[in-house]
Amino acid sequence: MEKENMANTYHQVYIQAVFAVKYRDAVIDKSWRSKLLGVIGQLINETGCQTIIVNGVEDHIHCFFGLKPSVPISEVMQVAKGKSSKYINDHLLTPHRFEWQEGYGAFSYSHSHIDKVYHYIENQEEHHHKSSFKEEYEGLLQKFEIPYDESYIFESLI
Repeated sequence: MEKENMANTYHQVYIQAVFAVKYRDAVIDKSWRSKLLGVIGQLINETGCQTIIVNGVEDHIHCFFGLKPSVPISEVMQVAKGKSSKYINDHLLTPHRFEWQEGYGAFSYSHSHIDKVYHYIENQEEHHHKSSFKEEYEGLLQKFEIPYDESYIFESLI
């Protein structure tokens, strides 16, 4: 639990954010993925939030962090996605201009779920041998009872 500057103000908010490469292109290469994950974690910390773990596979990223209540999730995501795509493009890590898909999923957890969520994110590669990103993402939306329109959450070239 973190104490804010205001007396008697306490908070404990844990967020898992998930976002994908535009068109879900599998372009996040293993040779530079860990560096990118570190960059994203640092960007989240720079917003005043506390990164717990960042991991992902070739087409999407999971970020788990302690949210600072004075910082909107949308701001954390704007910083993490915007500056990490700039990092990828500035370092010419992909053959074409890199972009994240618009939007993201954000899911809140209680303190008692930290270990479970941490291990889930830590084992992304293993998890995705069994299920696709689409299955995983729709599963999260359904688990959290978030209504969605599939035509909006999965951009495609078609």
